[in-house]
Amino acid sequence: MREVPGRRVQANGRYVYVEESGQGQDRVVFEAGGGCGRTCWDPVLSPLADQARLVAYDRAGRALSGRTTQQLSIDDMAADLIAMTKAVVPGEFVLVAHSMGGLVARRAAERLGSRLRGLLLVDALPETSPVYDTWDQTTKKIDNMLAVTQTLSRFPPLARLFSGNVRRLFSADTYQTMLAEDFTPAGISQTRQEIQAVAAAIPQFRAQPPQLPKCPTIVLSAARAAKGREHQNAAIREHQRRYAENLPDGRYEDVASGHFIQAEQPNLVADRIRRLLSRNS
Repeated sequence: MREVPGRRVQANGRYVYVEESGQGQDRVVFEAGGGCGRTCWDPVLSPLADQARLVAYDRAGRALSGRTTQQLSIDDMAADLIAMTKAVVPGEFVLVAHSMGGLVARRAAERLGSRLRGLLLVDALPETSPVYDTWDQTTKKIDNMLAVTQTLSRFPPLARLFSGNVRRLFSADTYQTMLAEDFTPAGISQTRQEIQAVAAAIPQFRAQPPQLPKCPTIVLSAARAAKGREHQNAAIREHQRRYAENLPDGRYEDVASGHFIQAEQPNLVADRIRRLLSRNS
């Protein structure tokens, strides 16, 4: 498995596990999507290693951060992200967020103010998307499926079967770490909690959306839909485009990729991070 030095950092009475790599004066912080930890950013770190100091972490309750005794909300996760950056990242930084992490990042952006140098949203779903209209029902179905997966993941061959889509996207050492940390009963239990957090957050985001980030923002949208989900994907992309167009300084971009853009197009993601870093250099 991968071996990268890291440390636990206190955040609001909880702990998050942080890995720092790369070198340079610039700083980049990565927020993972639901069901994922710091390892999902591995493909992007190498192309940026000689250009910036890179910070990837596990949210409280996930992977090496250790278990939590409470159900964390999206607001809790955003508060932890802010606390972690205060402890680890001096000055300004670019924030990169994937999928569910986009909700966390946008909520955190309200309080980060001038420290936020740029924001890169990697196939993050805006709360306006019609996909969320029936999200309560979707959450129940996903949770039922994950409950079964959680039990069966005690058996390594079945855990590898359930995670086959991830195995094809990441390097062998990264995948082995994911298998040991995320595709376990504890990891899947945390994923279930994160899905519940999203379900609770959507009505709040719709009633009172987070303030629009004032920093330069790039929205990457996965253009390749899963089979049978072409119509849904088109709707998601349209709402991602609308969100980007409403930003004070936003840009929307279609990417020839599935949902894990950072794994399928790591050099593109790294290039967009460089663009955000160069905007205020």
